Amino acid sequence: MNLNYLYREIIMDHYQNPRNKGLLNNKNYQLVSLYNPSCGDEVTIQFLLEGKTIKDIRQEGKGCSICCASASLMSETLKGKQTEKALEIIESFANFLMGEKDENINREMLAFEGVGKFPARIRCAMLAWKALEKGLKEGVNNG
Repeated sequence: MNLNYLYREIIMDHYQNPRNKGLLNNKNYQLVSLYNPSCGDEVTIQFLLEGKTIKDIRQEGKGCSICCASASLMSETLKGKQTEKALEIIESFANFLMGEKDENINREMLAFEGVGKFPARIRCAMLAWKALEKGLKEGVNNG
């Protein structure tokens, strides 16, 4: 099986069957929304911290397949992680999209390798990750 085909299948699976989709009406969750004006993607991330552990991540948004699939992957990858480790993985994913190799990149994250060839698409792939990063760093609580 062709590796590019496999990667495309992973992205389409996350796009068509998004993980952790839908927001909850729960004041204990923190909420962060980001918008990408260059392409119209928008995403809202809702997360629950228990101490320094990300107990749950929910995501909702609209946009291109790269943005939506990446939000799904982010929610699945970072749920259950300590906040410091999550921030490290977010940085690793951003660096990976820019062409750097990193041990924090899992098999499904590898599917986004081709995105780096299109700089405008890096923003699409990073939108949900940046939203969670913002929430973790700022302790935003709008929910």
